[in-house]
Amino acid sequence: MKLNQVKTDCRHFKGDIPCKPHKQYGVHCIDSEGNTCKYYDQIDKKILIIKLGAIGDVIRTTPLFTRLKNENPKAKFFWLTLSTEVIPAEVDVVLKFDYKSALYLQSTKFDVAINLDKDAEACSLLDRINSDNKFGFTLKDGLTHPADEKAEHKFLTGIFDDLNQKNTKSYLEEIFEICGIKYKGEKYVLNSFEEFNSDWNLPYDKKIIGLNTGCGGRWTTRLWADEYWIKLANLLHEAGYYVLFLGGEQENEKNTFISSRSNGNYLGFFPLEKFINLVNQCDLVVTAVTMAMHITLALNKKIVLFNNIFNPNEFELFGLGEIISPEKECKCFFRPECINEKYQCMTTLYPEKVFETVQKVLS
Repeated sequence: MKLNQVKTDCRHFKGDIPCKPHKQYGVHCIDSEGNTCKYYDQIDKKILIIKLGAIGDVIRTTPLFTRLKNENPKAKFFWLTLSTEVIPAEVDVVLKFDYKSALYLQSTKFDVAINLDKDAEACSLLDRINSDNKFGFTLKDGLTHPADEKAEHKFLTGIFDDLNQKNTKSYLEEIFEICGIKYKGEKYVLNSFEEFNSDWNLPYDKKIIGLNTGCGGRWTTRLWADEYWIKLANLLHEAGYYVLFLGGEQENEKNTFISSRSNGNYLGFFPLEKFINLVNQCDLVVTAVTMAMHITLALNKKIVLFNNIFNPNEFELFGLGEIISPEKECKCFFRPECINEKYQCMTTLYPEKVFETVQKVLS
């Protein structure tokens, strides 16, 4: 075997260690008779996706990967993220964002590089990446800037609230547009982590309704009162549903309290993979705009989505449910804290209306 016979353009080639076909079958790129390895899978381009941020945002970027993979079946895909657990298994190289990964990527030539984050570190990296085709957001004079005209719409709606309120495009339409392609209904991709299926002792003869009570620490304007969750849980229980409170460590105290005063059940909080599997046990999830919303949609579960401060056009529910809003108008568009001195709109999103919507979505 000679150096000039090594197939460095093979999907299996690692560079620093033996490839998987060699370890399993002892094959070489070219055998002693001059035949090319039957496992040779030639790549024709390298495509990088940078999506670091919130887990839910990473999940809702997966439809873009599906489309790019379908249109570029011979490409090798790289994904840089802070949430490696939710990246599709079909991605060739999944990198956790750190100094080593950033250094490595800057030394790699990409045919296409896409950054969908507006954070300075992600934009800075796209600016430094060696690629002739860059999409999304980069840096200009130390500040976030569209990489080209296709990202201008998403950039402007991110810095002007009035433009955001008038926006009629979904997030998926926007990120596809950034890459110069039209969104065609591609769905989220997410592993359901079925290895945890046996961990739950749930009554599968009933419809299981997940109530995700949190909304993250930033957007407290979306919080629903404890007494409303208690009322909803009791209404659902009386109708014959099994009620399961959902949340992370931040919601543990809240969920413990609510479950103790209602007919709902709370199993505790879990690592991300196990939480995803718990959501997968539900038939429907009631939630605000959170990570749990994206997990629910990715698992193809029914959903009732609370929304008050965001533009509802942003969300694609794939026909799985309904968005429900307070009866009184929200005056705090895209604000983390309520500034309305007359009323808090979420107090006018009543448990009875949510209960009716759950039944409608499940019917």
